[in-house]
Amino acid sequence: MKTALTIAGSDSSGGAGIQADIKTMTANGVYAMSAITALTAQNTTGVYGIYEVTPEFLREQLYAVFSDIRPDAVKIGMVSSSALIDVIADALERFCAPNIVVDPVMVSTSGSRLIDEDAVETLTRRLLPLADIITPNIPEAEILSGIRITSEDDMVMAARKISESAGTAVLCKGGHNIGDANDLLYFGDCPKWFYGERIDNKNTHGTGCTLSSAIASNLAKGSDLVSSVFRAKEYISCALSAGLDLGHGSGPLDHTAGLHGRFIDAE
Repeated sequence: MKTALTIAGSDSSGGAGIQADIKTMTANGVYAMSAITALTAQNTTGVYGIYEVTPEFLREQLYAVFSDIRPDAVKIGMVSSSALIDVIADALERFCAPNIVVDPVMVSTSGSRLIDEDAVETLTRRLLPLADIITPNIPEAEILSGIRITSEDDMVMAARKISESAGTAVLCKGGHNIGDANDLLYFGDCPKWFYGERIDNKNTHGTGCTLSSAIASNLAKGSDLVSSVFRAKEYISCALSAGLDLGHGSGPLDHTAGLHGRFIDAE
């Protein structure tokens, strides 16, 4: 069985972060492992507290995983400080980690800021160049590129700038400000659009975590980048279309919507 490691924060409500990543990786047929960067007190209405792990403990988690069950892909989500980013970058370089997917989590779905100001520079300088693909949403792409995005042409310009700066592929997700579900994959001066139908579901908590984890899962299984993005978008559409409705705010997806079996289907 192929393996994948998620390096991210914990979501106590289970819809995003480590919990969403593990569910997604499991649903996409890989063995999931984790290194937790922070504990959060959050639910569908907001983030109410963040307790960051120490750099030393994060390093211990990473070394424990890489020295025993080597991951075939690595997904990186919420990392809120420069010190933690440095630890992750050092470990990825030391162990020559393959198939690195960076979801540059900066603001939660509910609007809570999840990264220090100075950490953005460290993320750009140390972590993004190590990635095989970066998956920013529109607000994150605006921060990373310095370009205001109000159209698909703006998405292309921003993705090109980020890709050229980091030397890696960029999947710019169009769901936030553009008004559709079309995503742009940009790498090697070759933009490719993935067109999707917007699903009428207000419950989008953890969509970014889910998509990036699904991409990592498919890369771990040996799919190429374009196929991995395509399959990940199919998976997230399935999870959204299931119409799960939990909580009082923007609720989670149904990560197991596509799974069937005697343990899942039994009542």
